[in-house]
Amino acid sequence: MSDQERRARGEAMIKEVYAGDVVTPPEGYVFTDVMLEQLFAEVWTRDTLSMRDKRILLLGIIAEKGEPATFKIQLKASLKRGEMTAEEAREMLLFIAQYAGYPRAASMLAPLEEAIAEAASETAD
Repeated sequence: MSDQERRARGEAMIKEVYAGDVVTPPEGYVFTDVMLEQLFAEVWTRDTLSMRDKRILLLGIIAEKGEPATFKIQLKASLKRGEMTAEEAREMLLFIAQYAGYPRAASMLAPLEEAIAEAASETAD
Protein backbone atom coordinates (compact mmCIF):
# COMPACT_ATOMS: atom_id res chain seq x y z
CA MET A 1 0.00 0.00 0.00
CA SER A 2 1.36 3.44 -0.92
CA ASP A 3 1.70 6.24 1.63
CA GLN A 4 -1.21 8.08 -0.03
CA GLU A 5 -3.42 4.98 0.16
CA ARG A 6 -2.44 4.48 3.79
CA ARG A 7 -3.22 8.12 4.56
CA ALA A 8 -6.61 7.87 2.80
CA ARG A 9 -7.39 4.72 4.79
CA GLY A 10 -6.34 6.51 8.00
CA GLU A 11 -8.49 9.54 7.17
CA ALA A 12 -11.52 7.33 6.58
CA MET A 13 -10.96 5.45 9.83
CA ILE A 14 -10.45 8.55 11.99
CA LYS A 15 -13.82 9.82 10.74
CA GLU A 16 -15.40 6.48 11.63
CA VAL A 17 -13.71 6.18 15.04
CA TYR A 18 -14.76 9.68 16.11
CA ALA A 19 -18.20 9.59 14.44
CA GLY A 20 -17.18 12.63 12.38
CA ASP A 21 -16.56 14.82 15.45
CA VAL A 22 -12.78 15.19 15.03
CA VAL A 23 -11.32 17.21 12.18
CA THR A 24 -8.82 15.25 10.11
CA PRO A 25 -5.43 16.91 10.54
CA PRO A 26 -3.88 18.39 7.40
CA GLU A 27 -1.02 16.57 5.74
CA GLY A 28 2.54 17.70 6.36
CA TYR A 29 2.94 17.52 10.14
CA VAL A 30 4.99 14.43 10.95
CA PHE A 31 3.21 13.59 14.22
CA THR A 32 -0.29 13.53 12.74
CA ASP A 33 0.88 11.98 9.46
CA VAL A 34 2.34 9.03 11.36
CA MET A 35 -0.74 8.85 13.59
CA LEU A 36 -3.05 8.60 10.57
CA GLU A 37 -0.84 6.21 8.61
CA GLN A 38 -0.10 3.87 11.53
CA LEU A 39 -2.66 4.13 14.32
CA PHE A 40 -5.74 4.73 12.21
CA ALA A 41 -4.77 3.02 8.94
CA GLU A 42 -3.08 -0.02 10.46
CA VAL A 43 -4.28 -0.58 14.05
CA TRP A 44 -7.88 0.65 14.17
CA THR A 45 -8.65 -1.17 10.90
CA ARG A 46 -7.64 -4.58 12.26
CA ASP A 47 -10.69 -6.71 12.87
CA THR A 48 -9.55 -9.27 15.43
CA LEU A 49 -11.15 -7.06 18.11
CA SER A 50 -14.42 -5.30 17.41
CA MET A 51 -14.61 -1.52 17.43
CA ARG A 52 -16.55 -1.81 20.71
CA ASP A 53 -13.81 -3.96 22.27
CA LYS A 54 -11.11 -1.51 21.21
CA ARG A 55 -13.13 1.42 22.50
CA ILE A 56 -13.77 -0.15 25.92
CA LEU A 57 -10.07 -0.94 26.30
CA LEU A 58 -9.16 2.57 25.26
CA LEU A 59 -11.70 4.17 27.61
CA GLY A 60 -10.28 2.16 30.51
CA ILE A 61 -6.75 3.26 29.70
CA ILE A 62 -7.76 6.89 29.25
CA ALA A 63 -9.70 6.89 32.53
CA GLU A 64 -6.76 5.35 34.39
CA LYS A 65 -4.46 8.00 32.93
CA GLY A 66 -6.82 10.71 34.19
CA GLU A 67 -7.60 12.29 30.82
CA PRO A 68 -11.22 13.52 31.11
CA ALA A 69 -11.28 15.51 27.84
CA THR A 70 -10.13 12.52 25.78
CA PHE A 71 -12.45 10.23 27.73
CA LYS A 72 -15.40 12.41 26.80
CA ILE A 73 -14.46 12.50 23.10
CA GLN A 74 -14.07 8.72 22.92
CA LEU A 75 -17.20 7.98 24.93
CA LYS A 76 -19.34 10.37 22.91
CA ALA A 77 -18.16 8.76 19.67
CA SER A 78 -18.92 5.32 21.10
CA LEU A 79 -22.44 6.37 22.09
CA LYS A 80 -23.11 8.02 18.74
CA ARG A 81 -21.91 4.91 16.92
CA GLY A 82 -24.17 2.68 19.04
CA GLU A 83 -21.26 0.73 20.51
CA MET A 84 -22.66 1.09 24.03
CA THR A 85 -25.62 2.56 25.84
CA ALA A 86 -25.60 5.21 28.54
CA GLU A 87 -26.31 2.51 31.11
CA GLU A 88 -23.34 0.44 29.89
CA ALA A 89 -21.08 3.50 29.96
CA ARG A 90 -21.99 4.22 33.57
CA GLU A 91 -21.45 0.57 34.50
CA MET A 92 -18.09 0.61 32.72
CA LEU A 93 -16.97 3.58 34.82
CA LEU A 94 -18.05 1.82 38.02
CA PHE A 95 -15.94 -1.15 36.98
CA ILE A 96 -12.98 1.11 36.10
CA ALA A 97 -13.19 2.67 39.57
CA GLN A 98 -12.42 -0.69 41.15
CA TYR A 99 -9.07 -0.90 39.35
CA ALA A 100 -8.08 2.70 38.62
CA GLY A 101 -9.35 4.06 41.93
CA TYR A 102 -12.33 6.13 42.89
CA PRO A 103 -10.63 9.56 42.68
CA ARG A 104 -9.49 8.84 39.13
CA ALA A 105 -12.86 7.46 38.05
CA ALA A 106 -14.74 10.27 39.81
CA SER A 107 -12.95 12.78 37.60
CA MET A 108 -14.59 11.04 34.62
CA LEU A 109 -18.17 11.42 35.95
CA ALA A 110 -18.84 14.90 34.56
CA PRO A 111 -17.31 14.13 31.13
CA LEU A 112 -19.29 10.87 31.06
CA GLU A 113 -22.61 12.61 31.70
CA GLU A 114 -21.75 15.41 29.25
CA ALA A 115 -20.94 12.85 26.55
CA ILE A 116 -24.20 11.01 27.20
CA ALA A 117 -26.23 14.24 26.98
CA GLU A 118 -24.44 15.51 23.87
CA ALA A 119 -24.66 12.18 22.06
CA ALA A 120 -28.37 11.90 22.87
CA SER A 121 -28.98 15.43 21.65
CA GLU A 122 -27.03 14.96 18.42
CA THR A 123 -28.55 11.60 17.54
CA ALA A 124 -32.06 12.94 18.23
CA ASP A 125 -31.62 15.64 15.57
